[in-house]
Amino acid sequence: MLMPNMTTVKLDGQHDGRQLRNALGRFPTGVTVITTRAPDGKLEGLTANSFSALSLDPPLVLWSVKRNASSLPGFLASGHFAINVLGVAQSDLSQRFATPSENKFSGLVFEDGLGGSPVLEGVLASFECQTESTLDGGDHVLFVGRVHKLSYHDGEPLMFNAGRYCRAQPLPMSAEMQAASAMWADLG
Repeated sequence: MLMPNMTTVKLDGQHDGRQLRNALGRFPTGVTVITTRAPDGKLEGLTANSFSALSLDPPLVLWSVKRNASSLPGFLASGHFAINVLGVAQSDLSQRFATPSENKFSGLVFEDGLGGSPVLEGVLASFECQTESTLDGGDHVLFVGRVHKLSYHDGEPLMFNAGRYCRAQPLPMSAEMQAASAMWADLG
């Protein structure tokens, strides 16, 4: 049964696209900066919350970019990219890479990763990938990448939900949840 105050929209081609964005915004995501170095040497980067694990064996990840993004040709031509997972104190990096700019990397510290893709300093995790395939995704292009190198450390992730940055708060664990958590850890 639907909640009494639930908004329902039929997606019939005449709908307001904002309603779809509002509903999708109810799914909290992490925040990443995806980077590459185009064949001409130009550094490209963008903020994305479309990142997802796809496969453990082989190690594949998935992300998408708008078809009209100015950085798309660089990502397509490069064949490599790095996923930089942001920590809770890095909303400034998210904003920097979400805002059009001639040189988003000015003044930033990074290392050259696989294919020269920038791996940003201080991120929570990074995945250095080779483009395995691209797929048509409507108004987006989907990138499937094979992970060749990863790095990570403990910390609190930057989250995005309902159009704003937020942080994850752990729930108190019941005895049953603690037992299940221990079981999952043993399967690792």
